Amino acid sequence: MAKIIYTHTDEAPLLATYSFLPIISAYAAKAGVEVETRDISLAGRILAQFPDELGDKAVPDALAELGQLAKTPEANIIKLPNISASIPQLKAAIKELQALGYPLPDYPESPSTPEEKETRAKYDKVKGSAVNPVLREGNSDRRAPASVKNYAKSHPHTNKPFGEGSKTAVATMGGHDFKSNEKSVTLPADDTLRIVLETTSGEEIVLKDSLPVLAGEVVDATVMQAAYLKSFLVNALAKADAEGVLFSVHLKATMMKVSDPIIFGHVVKAYFADVFDRFGADLAAAGLSANDGLGAILAGLDSVENGAQIKAAIDARLESGPRLSYVNSDKGITNLHVPSDVIVDASMPALIRNGGKLWGADGGEDDTLAVIPDSSYAGVYQTVIDDVKKNGPLDPATIGSVPNVGLMAQAAEEYGSHDKTFEVPADGTVRIVNSAGDVLIEHDVETGDVWRACQTKDIPVRDWVKLAVTRARASETPAIFWLDESRAHDAELIKKVNAYLPEHDTDGLEIRILTPELATAYSLERMRQGLDTISVTGNVLRDYNTDLFPILEVGTSAKMLSVVPLIAGGGLFETGAGGSAPKHVQQLVSENYLRWDSLGEFFALVPSLEKYAEQADAPAAKVLAAALDRATGTFLENDRSPGRRLGTIDNRGSHFYLALYWAQELAAQTEDAELAAAFKPLADKLAADEQKIVEELLAVQGSPADIGGYYRPDDAKASAVMRPSATLNEALAAL
Repeated sequence: MAKIIYTHTDEAPLLATYSFLPIISAYAAKAGVEVETRDISLAGRILAQFPDELGDKAVPDALAELGQLAKTPEANIIKLPNISASIPQLKAAIKELQALGYPLPDYPESPSTPEEKETRAKYDKVKGSAVNPVLREGNSDRRAPASVKNYAKSHPHTNKPFGEGSKTAVATMGGHDFKSNEKSVTLPADDTLRIVLETTSGEEIVLKDSLPVLAGEVVDATVMQAAYLKSFLVNALAKADAEGVLFSVHLKATMMKVSDPIIFGHVVKAYFADVFDRFGADLAAAGLSANDGLGAILAGLDSVENGAQIKAAIDARLESGPRLSYVNSDKGITNLHVPSDVIVDASMPALIRNGGKLWGADGGEDDTLAVIPDSSYAGVYQTVIDDVKKNGPLDPATIGSVPNVGLMAQAAEEYGSHDKTFEVPADGTVRIVNSAGDVLIEHDVETGDVWRACQTKDIPVRDWVKLAVTRARASETPAIFWLDESRAHDAELIKKVNAYLPEHDTDGLEIRILTPELATAYSLERMRQGLDTISVTGNVLRDYNTDLFPILEVGTSAKMLSVVPLIAGGGLFETGAGGSAPKHVQQLVSENYLRWDSLGEFFALVPSLEKYAEQADAPAAKVLAAALDRATGTFLENDRSPGRRLGTIDNRGSHFYLALYWAQELAAQTEDAELAAAFKPLADKLAADEQKIVEELLAVQGSPADIGGYYRPDDAKASAVMRPSATLNEALAAL
């Protein structure tokens, strides 16, 4: 039986769900559309790992269930942003759940017993981007809806110019990093591979014993050489100090959940080199790791015997060292405090949009040395910076768009940072060996190097090429594959792209292959002419581009239409980015005001309803979808998105107006007389009671709100907070 699965996730998107889902359910029921929820929140995913320990408090593994559903034609999943947990977030969630009465084990920092190792393995399944690889059984089609693009043109946000003589630049390694050390092979037949480290003493350490691969699958591996990383960071710190600019690091410690926290730790240790030289052993003995960030170290100093002395040394370095950029200068939170605070795909576009400036300790803005250690895609950001310095800021009122077709199905290019990434424990050689004992790839390594591999199956690549051609044809827009033939993995993909393109009708289409830097420059040139260009990218660049260009084009990546046509025939509909979600929750708890914009949810619901109409042969669902699409256009035209300050409508008010316009569209449409009759009384009531409902929604603002928990809010409390208008609630119940 067809149904829409609406995911229960985390932070601001979850809070918005408490307000918006009752509207969806009420409207959908009138069209015979069944909507259910599944809990894939960080808390829910943690609890699902421990059924035996939890007993009668056990919860089902909703993520595993949805992963299986995604492989069927019946799939129709609306996926809201979820926490991709860093270790500090994971620990905080565990602590909250324990306080709520769930008998969970602590997170084992250094597991030694079999039980601790099993517990650590369970928690590791939850870390980082645990959700997306499971659900994404298709490739990504992401673009700004016409209504959003038109709104941005008529109500343009400001992209600031770079100052005269701006010193802002990207610093990257360019050698001895993941890009330069990459090796890649395409497998001729199904096989099972092993990853082994042969140490210089002759010992063989099995890093991964069984790695199944399919014929045509691309397997690649690479290594970040720690010694060269350390030298690079020393030079970058010296450069920032000499030029008098802010020092900031930009990584992806959430998605790259093994590699980037380690790299982040190297940055922390490089900046506080004297502190770690003097007190590194004391910090390690106390279980305080640079990988968890400066914030975790400071929070743990009370348990260290000479904690006050260490704190003084840290403060002295902050005072005398290169100036750091700050995530929140009011609270003293630096760029090095929390690994998950400096997510490159969100932080770099924000820097560019702000004229190349970030914020220092005093809250003032300044030019910045943006440190992106691995050079794989650092050049994309430098190219944009160079373009804006030369040609001025992009004008949202006139520029074109850069939609994206992204390769991500079946864990394609899964960031190389999950079960195949290792901090090398000893000097030696890491090898990928096939079942016949042949060495496919090998790297000489030293202790502390970060070695990783990733896989890309053939079927997703074929589907990706097909989707690129389909989108180019549908929109009559050039499609550019962002691939660099000098990079090992990309060279293998280029062979496949050239082999699969002739399977499709490309007559009259502009389809090209360019390096990421050249593709960036080409796309920017066309943007300035008001022209659109599809970026056809791998998984990491998909993530980066679907923040970079939307933030410059329409001010945010949360307003994008993100459709994932699943290979098996179902649909996954994603609702935008969640990078600012934590700040929104903090504001709700302190002021009962939620700034989260649910436009992404509105957009995702339209194709989901259209998919349901197709799956269930339900014309009423299509009417519902068309009315919602028109209502969203009215919503944008009337500027009903949440305001920026108390006293304006917030997320809850925006949901009311969407409900009003949607009801009016359903009442006015002529395709389904029964639906029109059902929604006419609601449309009239909401319109008549508009002022009363808005007053009820505004009345709660300004006071603290109790939602019963950050990672696992209390349903009753959160629902009461997010549905404060009795008039609106009664009108929906009457429907």
